[in-house]
Amino acid sequence: MNFPEDQIEELKLLFCPDLALATEGGTDFIRMADLKLPPGCEPGVVDALLCPASYQGYDSRLFYSSLLKTPTQRNWNANSVQILGRNWFAFSWKTKPGLRLAQMVAAHMMGLRP
Repeated sequence: MNFPEDQIEELKLLFCPDLALATEGGTDFIRMADLKLPPGCEPGVVDALLCPASYQGYDSRLFYSSLLKTPTQRNWNANSVQILGRNWFAFSWKTKPGLRLAQMVAAHMMGLRP
């Protein structure tokens, strides 16, 4: 894993101080414990898993530890995906390539807003 330290620190400061880096099957992930979600999401806090590289046809993916109730209906096309020994959920959401880690998380979380 070769994430720039300044981007890891920025991610901790803006979204989640409790991060863990992990690799599975040659893909790097960043686990974020107790990520606070935008208003209107249930639950309001979940663990999340950021895949900041191309994965499953997306430039990046943000997985959640549970299926969320969101203000706007989303296409939850990743249901109970087993990564790092745990089930994860993600909805179809495209981001732009070349974003910083915190920008990726912010872009994915825009999909949780009405």
